[in-house]
Amino acid sequence: MAVVAHGGAGSGPARQTNLQVAVDLASKLLLSGASAVEAAVEACVILEDDPVFNAGTGGVFRIDGSVLLDASIQTSDGRLGFVIAMKETPNPIRVAADLLDHNINGLTGDGARSWADDKGHLRRQVDGRPPTEGDGDTVGIIVRDSSGFMACATSTGGCSNRPPGRVGDVPLPGSGFWVNERMAVAATGEGEDITRALLSYRVVEMAESDSCPSLNHAMNWCLENLIPTKASVGLIAIGTEGPGEGLANTDMPWASWIED
Repeated sequence: MAVVAHGGAGSGPARQTNLQVAVDLASKLLLSGASAVEAAVEACVILEDDPVFNAGTGGVFRIDGSVLLDASIQTSDGRLGFVIAMKETPNPIRVAADLLDHNINGLTGDGARSWADDKGHLRRQVDGRPPTEGDGDTVGIIVRDSSGFMACATSTGGCSNRPPGRVGDVPLPGSGFWVNERMAVAATGEGEDITRALLSYRVVEMAESDSCPSLNHAMNWCLENLIPTKASVGLIAIGTEGPGEGLANTDMPWASWIED
C-alpha cells in the first residue's frame, strides 16, 4: 500500500504540513481496509476543505468574480470521472467519483451541478479567495491499496486571472492525470503547457518503454523535454510496487507514505 500527494507546483514548502494531513488520513483508511478509491476521495476532500489550497473552499476567483471548480478521478481498471466549472460545489471530487459508477465520463457547468443535485451531493456557496500570483493550481493524490488497485484524484479552482470558461489540465484525461493497471500519474502547474504536452499520458508511455530505467526517469525526461523552461510544472506518480514519487521543476510540496 502506498500514497503520494501534491499541493500544487510553485506553492512552496509552507503547505507541507497541511498536505501531510491528507496523506495521514489516506494511510489510516488503507490500514483499516478501505479501497484506493475511498482513500483517494476522502484525502482529496481534506485538501478541498483546506482554504490554503486552490481547490474547493480555497478556489480562486475567475476574472468575473465567480468560483468554478474542476475535479477528476481515474482508476486502474479503466474507469474515470471528471467535472468542469462547477459552481456551489465545495467538494467536486465527490461528484467526479460518483461518475465512476455510471456510463458517463464527464459533466460540465450547470449540467454537472444539476446531476449532482439529483444524486444528493452537497450544494453550498463557495466563498473562494482572490487570485494570488504564484499559487499552485491543483491538489492531487494517488493511492495504491492492499490489492494493488490504484486511484488518482485531483481537484482545482483553476489558474488565477482566467475567464470563467477556461478549462485547464485537471479534468482532461491524459493531461492532468492518467492511470492504467501498471502506474498512475498526476500533474500540476501551468495547465496550458501540461495539456499541450499531454503530460501525464506521456510519462506513462515513456515509463513503459523498454529503454526507460525507472518511473522517476520518465518523469524527469518529460519535464525536461516536453515542458517549456519558463513553465512551472510538477508530477507525482505510483507504480505497482514501491513508494510514490514526486518531481518538479519548481517548488512543489509533496508527501508520501508506504506500508513498511
